[in-house]
Formats: sequence, structure tokens, C-alpha cells
Amino acid sequence: MINIVLFGPPGAGKGTQSDKLIQKYGFIHISTGDLFRWHTKNDTPLGKRVKEIMNSGALVPDDITIAMLKEELDKNPKAKGFLFDGFPRTVPQAEALDKFLKENGTAIHHVIALDVTEGELRSRIAKRRTTESRADDEEEKLNKRITEYFGKTIHVLPFYKNQGRLNTVNGIGAVEDIFKNICGVIDTVS
Repeated sequence: MINIVLFGPPGAGKGTQSDKLIQKYGFIHISTGDLFRWHTKNDTPLGKRVKEIMNSGALVPDDITIAMLKEELDKNPKAKGFLFDGFPRTVPQAEALDKFLKENGTAIHHVIALDVTEGELRSRIAKRRTTESRADDEEEKLNKRITEYFGKTIHVLPFYKNQGRLNTVNGIGAVEDIFKNICGVIDTVS
């Protein structure tokens, strides 16, 4: 089993690269954003709480996020590996994920951080707005998410760097070139 965290700010290409990685490696994709959107779309009790939090532009609290992730991992005990997208966003979340995975006899093998400038992020999201309708891409919410990433979330990277699990990949360029660089990191484990 190979477990990967794909890390990067909003618009870095995590979704695009995740799709390609799932196809190649057979990972189970766990996107907190997708989980949050599913719960809110289906108006579950959790979704109602998540919707209120997301609409304010804030991050969903750790206890809710971790409970959802545990549920997803427990649903797939024979997975070839998991690809975490949008999680962890804080050091306590990273510690909780490590603890949970260790209890299940596995670990995060690599954290792959997509390095993209803020200008490129805003350009990509502007393009995405023309083809998709996502509430979290609205200007005010987007600004909060980008500020949250660069002000708080990015501080998770030293946690993984100190453990020798962090790999930075240039997230600007042709999608296929970025994908090949990510695969080069993953293939060092398999």
C-alpha cells in the first residue's frame, strides 16, 4: 500500500493530477473538498454543519474532517493506497492522520507539494469559473482560502520535511510534465 498526500493551494492542480494518479496507480482518492461538497449536496446532518462553515470561508474543524476521513478509509480496507487531497491542513491533522494510519499498519509515504505562484493560481481559478460553478471559487471565499493556505496550511510542510517525506514539484507547466514529475516521486516507493 502506498499513501500519498497531494498538497497545494487552491487552483494548484490537485484535482487534475489526482485524476491521473488514480488512473495510473489505482489509489482511492480522498478529497476533503469532495467529501464536504457531497455531504452538503445531500444535506446530511454533517453536511449542514459543513455548509455553514464553508459558506463563511473558514476551514471545517479537525474533529469533523478526521471523522469523515476515518469513515472513508474504513470503507476500503483492501485499497492499493490512498491519495489524500486537501488534507491535512494543520499539524494536528497531520499528527492525527499519522496516528490513525499507524494504528492500521500503514503510513504516509510521500507528501507531494505542488509549487504554484499566487498569480498562476488566480489565473487558473478564473478559467475554472468559466467552466465550473463552485461556491468555493467565489472571489471573497477564494481570497480567504488562499490567505488561509499561505498563512496557516503551508506550515504543515515543515512537519513532513523534518520526517523526510516532503517532495516539492513545480506545479507550473504542461499537465503531463507535472504528472511525470509526481510519478517519479511515487515510483521511488513502489
